[in-house]
Amino acid sequence: MSTSPSPPTLSVGEVAKRSGVAVSTLHFYEAKGLIRSLRTEGNQRRYPRGVLRRVALIRIAQRTGISLVEIKTALDHLPQDRAPSAEDWRALSESWRAELDQRIRHLTGLRDQIDSCIGCGCLSLKECPLRNPGDVMASAGAGPRVLIDD
Repeated sequence: MSTSPSPPTLSVGEVAKRSGVAVSTLHFYEAKGLIRSLRTEGNQRRYPRGVLRRVALIRIAQRTGISLVEIKTALDHLPQDRAPSAEDWRALSESWRAELDQRIRHLTGLRDQIDSCIGCGCLSLKECPLRNPGDVMASAGAGPRVLIDD
């Protein structure tokens, strides 16, 4: 009776080296449900090779500002038993496109207005066109109130 060999797996150190992320980051991703490992009889983590593409996808999405919660939600729709495909990536990136476009518009607006704010530091002047036009935030109390405008 022949059994097919199990697919090769990678240790956490091998995944860290190949993916360019720290072992602690891989443990964090696993704790958050973004990746999964198998356990050996000695309770050592072993990852299927497809985890490398999954980690790459996570890192790219993070670099664009997509939150880990959003990344996890998207990855939950992909099968765990294989690496994400180019088709999977196209679907994910398309689902994030509107949010990224909005963020680009916001950053472009900040860039175009930032020279009127340089040197001020307070971001609370009645005249500040960038963060508090017309001093509308005064009614919310002292201190910073808004991190990102919608």
